[in-house]
Amino acid sequence: MSLANLLDKAATGGRLSFDEGVRLYKDAPLHELGAAANHRRFAMYPTRDVTYVIDTTINYTNVCNVHCTFCAFFRPEKHGEGYTMSHDEVISRVKFAADQGATQIMIQGGVNPEIRIEWFEALFNRVRAEFPNVDIHSLSVSEINGLSKVEGMTPTAVLERLMAAGLKSLPGAGAEILVERVRKRISARKIKPDEWLGIMRDAQKLGMPTTATMMFGSIETLEERIEHLNVMRELQDETHGFTAFIPWYYVPFKTPLRGQESTGLDYLRVLAISRLYLDNFPHLQASWLTPGLKMGQLALFYGCDDMGGTILEERVVTLAGSTNEATRKQLEQLVISAGFNPIVRDTYWNLRPEMALATAS
Repeated sequence: MSLANLLDKAATGGRLSFDEGVRLYKDAPLHELGAAANHRRFAMYPTRDVTYVIDTTINYTNVCNVHCTFCAFFRPEKHGEGYTMSHDEVISRVKFAADQGATQIMIQGGVNPEIRIEWFEALFNRVRAEFPNVDIHSLSVSEINGLSKVEGMTPTAVLERLMAAGLKSLPGAGAEILVERVRKRISARKIKPDEWLGIMRDAQKLGMPTTATMMFGSIETLEERIEHLNVMRELQDETHGFTAFIPWYYVPFKTPLRGQESTGLDYLRVLAISRLYLDNFPHLQASWLTPGLKMGQLALFYGCDDMGGTILEERVVTLAGSTNEATRKQLEQLVISAGFNPIVRDTYWNLRPEMALATAS
């Protein structure tokens, strides 16, 4: 099949094989790939609405026993710079975000073996009681796996207890590249690819919505990026539990795993092939935190229908060298100036137009 016919197939919703995905990713001209992804996006959502969520990320502890080489945030156990917030400290940050209209709270940190499941249950119960309009979209597969080991419980049992305490959805953090060769190099102690997928499957079977991510630009090959997309697509075929895919690129400046930062063109190519290959994912999110707001704006023409979150507080990517941040007004103005209509959503993609900024237009 010619590249032009392959692009037409993908743009109209045809399923790409692994080899076809690799070929398009490697050989298709960037803007033609982007045009196909943009066509697919508008076929799925024939509107110029672009959603975003008002949220924050609270990194409650930097103590971690996983020791990923790409992470500048973590500190090993007993390190002098390690910290764990008290419940009151976390609650004060939740209040700050809720006062600004946040509907989604991501409480996420290192895999700290000193924190037991009761700590999270008490915290989530407080958040639920004091801020009933806020959804707890928190932790990561790695943290769930860590709790499972500490408590001697299955991941499903951990999830059930946390759901009872108020956890409503599970972020896709910690996926990086779900290829064993890559993980042995960048995160040898971290959960294995099949285990990551297994915990996501467990969460989805319990009725918990989840997101999926890909951190690209470390040591993986282009084929391994498509392999990552492929295992995500296979699990989505089985469970239909992922709400969105969020690719973002590795920031190498202050981490042990050194390298060269991915370019904006790399970012756009990944977005486009993600929209075309992940034919069963409902949403593609522009993760502007590492590439910057202007690249996030361009992402709207390469398959993205969502601008992610306001991210009122975040430390993991920031400590790696990213300095991007945005107010709600800035985020909405970027969407408007690109010719789209910004719409506030919640964690589950329910639209919240009543929360639009009166000053955006």
